[in-house]
Amino acid sequence: MKLIRFGENGFEKPGIHKNGVNYDLSAHIHDFDEAYFSKNSIQDLEKIVKENNLPVVSSNMRIGSPIARPSKILCIGLNYAKHAKETNAPIPAEPILFMKSTTSLSGPYDPIIIPKGSEKTDWEVELAIVIGKKASYVSEADAMDYVVGYVLHNDVSERAFQLERGGTWDKGKGCDSFAPLGPWLVTKDEIKDPHKLRLWLSLNGKIMQDGNTDDLIFNIPQLISYCSQFMTLLPGDVISTGTPAGVGLGFSPNIYLKPGDIVELGIDGLGTSKQTVNAYQSNS
Repeated sequence: MKLIRFGENGFEKPGIHKNGVNYDLSAHIHDFDEAYFSKNSIQDLEKIVKENNLPVVSSNMRIGSPIARPSKILCIGLNYAKHAKETNAPIPAEPILFMKSTTSLSGPYDPIIIPKGSEKTDWEVELAIVIGKKASYVSEADAMDYVVGYVLHNDVSERAFQLERGGTWDKGKGCDSFAPLGPWLVTKDEIKDPHKLRLWLSLNGKIMQDGNTDDLIFNIPQLISYCSQFMTLLPGDVISTGTPAGVGLGFSPNIYLKPGDIVELGIDGLGTSKQTVNAYQSNS
């Protein structure tokens, strides 16, 4: 199944995408959030869809992140062998783990806002995992039982904030608009093998990234197990698995986003998203 959320930012409603049409589930479900995933199964959702004549969502309606703001967005750095090579970084002995602020969450077609003072905003197409139930000290053998589905993610990054300002990477990862998710949360039953998916990203119509999840250094069960050793994963939490080669930082000279740029990205089975790049503007 393909889960969606639609409506104005901050007031999204839950829905489902089926056969090219979006349907409204808000009469039956409050939201796709931690509370929902804690208490409900995909089988419950399938029953609702089957037994009810759901209203159609207007094709003009904004599509938001397919999950409500999660308790955390975890990301894995340098998890594609070819990406590590392009950045002249050694292959990590363990997963590199960092967090994106939950306020960076945005919809798949919302604009990317270049932060105030930024000159090195970059793109990163990624496969993200959505956790379906509480997970702590999970074994690799059991890890996939904790996955509810997968989602397309653009791990937008500000490289100067990330790499030139000292401390952790988080400063360059958590700016507003830096985590476009969607268009869909695709339940895991629809993805035969998440380790054999093409993922790509284009900038102004030119392909910049064109990789495959078969290049992952640490696979999905390893990542879930690893993260759960350090913190409890809650339903709706996101783990973004890393980006393939082709980021702006990897080019010589570097290429960074500027106002007016158009970024498009996609993953097999997870749909596509598109973001226009805007300059920061003060609301005051």
